[in-house]
Amino acid sequence: MGSTFGETVLSGSLALAIPVAIIAGLVSFLSPCVLPLVPGYLGYVTGLSGPELSDGRRGQLVLGVSLFILGFGAVFVSYGLLFGGLGGVLREHIDVITRVMGVVTILLGLAFAGWIPGLSRQWTSGAKPAVGLAGAPALGVVFGLGWTPCMGPTLAAVQFLAFDEANAGRGALLSFMYTVGLGLPFLLAALAYRRSMRMFGWLRRHQLVLVRVGGVMLIVLGILLATGLWGELMTRMQSWIQGFEVVV
Repeated sequence: MGSTFGETVLSGSLALAIPVAIIAGLVSFLSPCVLPLVPGYLGYVTGLSGPELSDGRRGQLVLGVSLFILGFGAVFVSYGLLFGGLGGVLREHIDVITRVMGVVTILLGLAFAGWIPGLSRQWTSGAKPAVGLAGAPALGVVFGLGWTPCMGPTLAAVQFLAFDEANAGRGALLSFMYTVGLGLPFLLAALAYRRSMRMFGWLRRHQLVLVRVGGVMLIVLGILLATGLWGELMTRMQSWIQGFEVVV
């Protein structure tokens, strides 16, 4: 089982797609619809007030955030299963579709960076699950479904990679890695609330630059997909790693 998993991770384009998915998750965390609201999310998923959060009730914080991550992770992984499965069904036309998705990714990157007027608005869901640990998974689901298009560009790019893998399992893996990239900062904030709030203050001050860097990353990825360079790069990487032996 471990050997099969290791071979899967090192095969095809996953060797590069996985870190891209993780970075996309981190970029999503830095977006305007997530980072400024982190203290509110933490209070909502734990049922704790601001002073209680600062007092360091770490166990409740970590549990609430973990349930929240499980909620939106389930949504994202289901997307990955769907897109990966579609890639398998449409394998015959995957090259053309991948190039089209590359052009779309370029447009999404421009929108994410704020360079297309009117397409960088922050729509969020109006649903409000119960406050506290019991409502944390539901809030995660609402977060995964409704926080678009602010997170949409990065999430869509990962799903395009899932489609390119043409396999439901690999698509789910990429979406899981995106969840890791998005969820890890939430966990770090729960583990060290006071320090993380100071760090988030610095990130908010530099948010425009960070978001634009993320937009450029999406544009570069889109160019690679649209020109076919992504496939060529993956073919080369596959030849590089053919001699590797999986130790797991």
